[in-house]
Amino acid sequence: MRALLLASFIAAAGPALSETVALSRVTLPEWKAVYGRIETKETIPARARLGGTIRALSVSEGDTVTEGQEIALVHDDKIEFQIAAYDAQIAALKAQLATAETELKRGEALVERGVATVQRLDQLRTTVDVVRGQITSTEAQRDISVQQQTEGRVLAPAAGRVLTVPVTPGAVILPGEPVATIGGGGFFLRLSVPERHATALTEGDAIRITTGSEEGEGRIAKLYPQIDNGRVTADVEVEDLDTAYVNARLLVRLPVGERQALMIPADAVSTRSGIDFVTVSEAGHEAERAVVLGAAVTLGGTEMVEVLTGLAVNDTVVTP
Repeated sequence: MRALLLASFIAAAGPALSETVALSRVTLPEWKAVYGRIETKETIPARARLGGTIRALSVSEGDTVTEGQEIALVHDDKIEFQIAAYDAQIAALKAQLATAETELKRGEALVERGVATVQRLDQLRTTVDVVRGQITSTEAQRDISVQQQTEGRVLAPAAGRVLTVPVTPGAVILPGEPVATIGGGGFFLRLSVPERHATALTEGDAIRITTGSEEGEGRIAKLYPQIDNGRVTADVEVEDLDTAYVNARLLVRLPVGERQALMIPADAVSTRSGIDFVTVSEAGHEAERAVVLGAAVTLGGTEMVEVLTGLAVNDTVVTP
């Protein structure tokens, strides 16, 4: 008797706890899976302005540098010899200047006594001016050599991370050769999307990013107008992007269109013997139908699942 009363209570309470949902098609975004590469926004080579031998190299791959930091020193022995030669010329010219100035003072004294002519005095003054001009010219040439010597300091063109260092200490390089490549300006994902999907993409669109077992979101920051080899290039901004490895590939899903799908609540599905069943209401009676399910989607905070076959629009699904 007690078991009969309990069964009657459950049967009476069951319908009161159930809900029905009339099925209709829902518009869902169509996702395209592509791979994106982690890249720096700016890739700038640190070039040598002077040819010579690399005497010092203070960075390696992966180091962080600041703008203007010295990363290498290029030395050219010929410049030191040029500076020494200019120093010798300046010393000789200064000695000639001292002699010319002494001759000028003697000439001025002789002119005052009427022994020398004014023409001779003008010649002495000209000699002094010429020697002074030669000293000034030689000092300017020496400054040029000194400036060339300072240009042996290779500086980081921007703040960022050192990506490549194609040289070693003791190597000989020419002017303009890169000593290191600096990646700066932050990191982003660069995508290469088939051109048939170009019209479906707009700047600001949200994308899905898969990193291992975790999923994140990003935003298309820039679409490049030039199509290269049938593909469109896009830059994606992602918060908390793992930048341990540059050029690492991540799986990305892009919204490239829309489609109509039949969605039901995930808890309306029951599985027995590997087959999925959904309870529907037909003319006041409940019946189970076998269905084939698709992907699960969260809509409005509710876990939904797509029904590929087994149900139709306007069917009434019974949910617990």
